[in-house]
Amino acid sequence: MTTVFAFLFVIAVLIVVHELGHYAVARWCGVKVLRFSVGFGKVLWSRRSGPDQTEWVLSAVPLGGYVKMLDERETQQPISTEDLPRAFNRQPVGKRAAIVVAGPLANFLLAIAVYWVINLTGITAPAARLSAPPVNTLAAQAGITGGESIQSVNQHAVRSWNDVNWLITLAAAEGQPVALKLHGPEGGDRIVTLMTHTTTVDESRLNAAQQLGLELAQAPPYLGAIVSGGAAQQAGLHTGDIVLSINGEKIYSARELLDRIRNNPDKPLKFELERDRIVVNAIVTPRRETNARGETIGRIGAEVAAQFELLQVRYGLLDGLAQAIGYTWQTSVFNLRMLGKLVTGQLSLKNLSGPITIADYAGQTARLGWIQFFSFLAVISISLGVLNLLPIPVLDGGHLLYYLAEISLGRPLSGQAQEIGQWIGIAILLMLMSVALFNDVIRLIH
Repeated sequence: MTTVFAFLFVIAVLIVVHELGHYAVARWCGVKVLRFSVGFGKVLWSRRSGPDQTEWVLSAVPLGGYVKMLDERETQQPISTEDLPRAFNRQPVGKRAAIVVAGPLANFLLAIAVYWVINLTGITAPAARLSAPPVNTLAAQAGITGGESIQSVNQHAVRSWNDVNWLITLAAAEGQPVALKLHGPEGGDRIVTLMTHTTTVDESRLNAAQQLGLELAQAPPYLGAIVSGGAAQQAGLHTGDIVLSINGEKIYSARELLDRIRNNPDKPLKFELERDRIVVNAIVTPRRETNARGETIGRIGAEVAAQFELLQVRYGLLDGLAQAIGYTWQTSVFNLRMLGKLVTGQLSLKNLSGPITIADYAGQTARLGWIQFFSFLAVISISLGVLNLLPIPVLDGGHLLYYLAEISLGRPLSGQAQEIGQWIGIAILLMLMSVALFNDVIRLIH
């Protein structure tokens, strides 16, 4: 039920905001609005209000909406002389274009508002610190060893790992190199450049940083359950001890700690630990054992637990707004690039998602908290705005295409040409919806 209600809430908000954009600008341009509908099909509820007695409607199929304006082309009834100047078709092409573009613009403004509120509220995010990269990755080849903090990506300052991953995803989508400004664990800055075009990066997975070998660093690991009679217990180690270093070398992740233990059977290791905010030392000798693959490894008889360095990211009033506008713009451009790659075949149609996937993510993010849920709503709002601006008849972008042709020709396109365009647009949308729904079903099955 959480998924159902979350999905309906997202769809309702996006529809209402989009149509309110059309409605508000139509009223501002002096056009008479006859109906404001949320949904299509059978009318479930309606009410008339306002100076023009606009009909406000809830309809049975909640996958869209529309604003019906007075238009001579869409009525068989004669329009009064008083209302004729308020007909949509009688407006200058500039006003008609403004009314059409107001819907997608409202979706972008909604996303900006959501991100702005989130920026002012603040989020908890992982610090932009790197762990030792896997061998043979671009990060390893560039000399990254682990413990470095990322100060900027392609000269864009970063505040958290979220910024790092997003900026690298954008660079990978454009086939650009990634220039990282790193601050070393012992101090000092340096620039490292990763050439993304030399490796295969699937930017649609939104983890381009990891594909380059850049992995989020963990905070110094801590010990979980201690095995009775094991080397850890005999050395006086306790559950909850944070491992700071071994033999004087700092430990940055659980993987590093495990590797150090496994690679040193029967060798005394000097552990520097933090216990109850006090630094203590212990000598632990991993016991020699043979694992399931027949390899000789060391074990101390303790669980090793990972933890991440988290920080609070919050913006001020103006820089929060600037960041929200910038992020909305970047996301819009990224969506356009992905759509372009779908059209050219550079990206598989399997990446298309439909209402089932949207509902699934709506439910998941709703359970994670309001920030995650409204961030998801903003992402879908941007996608809706971009989609509606595509030059496909039936969509807002298709109407803008007609108006561009009208400006070029000096007259509106013929009714027959517009009707043919409408049918082409409907066919394209039905094809895309069918593919998206098919992908949804396949994902649901798996």
